[in-house]
Amino acid sequence: MAGGIVALGKFDALHIGHRALAIQASKMGTPFLLSFTRIAEVLGWEKRLPIVAPCDRKRIMSLWTTFCGGAIPQEYQMEFSKVRYLSPREFVHKLAIELHVKGVVAGANYRFGYKAAGNSSDLVQLCSEYGLDTFIVETVMDKSEKLTLLPEEMKGNHRETGQVSSTRVRKALCAGDMQYVTELLGHQHRLILSLDSCKVKGNSLVAPMSSAVNQPPGEGIYHSKICVRMDENSGVSEEWTQSCDVKICAEQIDVNVHGSSWCTCLEGKIYVGLDLQNRISF
Repeated sequence: MAGGIVALGKFDALHIGHRALAIQASKMGTPFLLSFTRIAEVLGWEKRLPIVAPCDRKRIMSLWTTFCGGAIPQEYQMEFSKVRYLSPREFVHKLAIELHVKGVVAGANYRFGYKAAGNSSDLVQLCSEYGLDTFIVETVMDKSEKLTLLPEEMKGNHRETGQVSSTRVRKALCAGDMQYVTELLGHQHRLILSLDSCKVKGNSLVAPMSSAVNQPPGEGIYHSKICVRMDENSGVSEEWTQSCDVKICAEQIDVNVHGSSWCTCLEGKIYVGLDLQNRISF
């Protein structure tokens, strides 16, 4: 990451707001996404599936290449417990002196430092003192006017001003509105299933809900595309694609292939990806 431009954020959903940060970082130099791991464990939050499967993050960032001048942003993760108690100044010091970054990009509502003491204006000032280039990206707003999909408590969030957010993505997934999800993400949501506990018979695959590596949408039947991958390190490679219907219930996920059979395509595979396009029935 030395000499690079770091975009700051949680980057859990890799949505279009996160993409906007990566785009600006790529204009300034070699783009990196700096995010923090194990936040939920440290803060005692309820454990939940990620929006993006860890094994699928590289593929999604490769989709940003055309927006980032041909560059694929690299991801740098730092354990949250190691920076939790840093003041805003100490955090910028770490970026400049320890990590040797060249510049920083953040959103207009970005908060940093212990107890979120610093804001975007503080970031610009501190980075200037340390000789770092900075750019504050305008907040990417949700123009769909589908806030009614979200619970009432969303409106009481003091940082909720109508921007694209990971919370909105999660609520849209729960509602099963895949068109809305695609608008927020900038790409179709890919549900990744671990094949360890799946059962295959003919053109049907039955997976327990525990096989989901990332957040599935709400219950219903979805038109989807299957993308079979080899392993966690397969990057953007996809070996086999086929249309299918995916039925999501409380306890299991049924995948029925259109006009084909699973037979040999899953041999030696660890994961299967499902690009969820739209819900066709409840």
